[in-house]
Amino acid sequence: MRVLLLAYGSRGDVEPMVGLATQLRAVGAEVQVCAPPDFAELLDGAGLPLVPLGQSVREMATKAVTGTQPMPAKSLPQRAAEMFAATYASVAAVAEGCDAVVATGLLPAAAAARAVAEKLGVPYVFVAYFPTYLPSPHHPPLVWPGRPVPPEVTDNRVLWDLNADTMNELFGEAINTHRATIGLPPVGDVRDHVFTDRPWLAADPALSPWLETADLDVVQTGAWIRPDERPLPAGLEAFLDAGPPPVYVGFGSMPLRDAQDVTRAAVEAVRAQGRRVLLSRGWADLALTDDQDDCFAVGEVNQQALFGRVAAVVHHGGAGTTTTAARAGTPQVVVPQMADQPYWAGRVADLGIGAAHDGPAPTFESLSAALKTALTPETRARAQAVAGTIRTDGAAVATKLLLDAIS
Repeated sequence: MRVLLLAYGSRGDVEPMVGLATQLRAVGAEVQVCAPPDFAELLDGAGLPLVPLGQSVREMATKAVTGTQPMPAKSLPQRAAEMFAATYASVAAVAEGCDAVVATGLLPAAAAARAVAEKLGVPYVFVAYFPTYLPSPHHPPLVWPGRPVPPEVTDNRVLWDLNADTMNELFGEAINTHRATIGLPPVGDVRDHVFTDRPWLAADPALSPWLETADLDVVQTGAWIRPDERPLPAGLEAFLDAGPPPVYVGFGSMPLRDAQDVTRAAVEAVRAQGRRVLLSRGWADLALTDDQDDCFAVGEVNQQALFGRVAAVVHHGGAGTTTTAARAGTPQVVVPQMADQPYWAGRVADLGIGAAHDGPAPTFESLSAALKTALTPETRARAQAVAGTIRTDGAAVATKLLLDAIS
């Protein structure tokens, strides 16, 4: 069996695919991963071949967040057309002999993955990592930047209809034009075409449940978790052993506009709680604010090994970081920046396993208030209780589903 996995997005899009790939290889499958070039080191460390897609996502995101990205000369539909064409060419070149295609991430890229599957005549699966990305009467869609919905519209079904119209307007012509050049028929609803009527939801049912709806047959597999056996760096081990558990502060693959101000506010707020600070550099390039020995900075580390040894995790609210902290039973403070992150902040607060920061720009005062909630004995007890309910077999469930679909 040979499976092609495509993830066009940030680390949070790619990491779960590595978890699935690891499980697929454990049952003897051959795996090909297509992802942005930023993750070559991640995939190489997992022994997975990478077909790079497009330019650096980190570079694009940093320029967009910091305001250094010049106004694009091309419209979004034009860029979508280029993304579809380039992704299709890259994926089709390595898809020979594939038995299934699994895709996530930016819609034009996933549409190209589905086109490859159609040409090969093999099963195609779209996977989401959080429930509110998928159409449902139980929640509204994400709002596209620059395309606000009418404030008087509150019915979720109507909002999702408007969302489909937006997707068609932005991507429909681009996708259908290229489909015609490769001999495929046009599609009327590009969002539902990409998502299919039976998408997968790779999120933990306790942490992130899917509310059943007659509109969509969602298969919730559980989160796809990559087993990580890497030891922690010696310097980090020494810092952890030198005092009480620190508070971890990191924003993963999320650049920040005012990273220095955020870092300073975070360090001061953590210190005000009588705690040491562990900074994760990440795409925000967080850096030490002084030379005091109660603060330490790290790069890429094994979060599965680390999070159980910290007092709390302050982060952006990515699906992977939220799930890893929840598995560790460690309280969280989620400072959501965009996309699915407000959803995860809300889930952390609703479950009582941490605090949801109000907005993306933390201050000393706002972080201090959130940390006071997260660092209580009651929050830690609740986090440890929830940890026992988090499943770890999501990638195995997905692997079996793929085997059943192919056989």
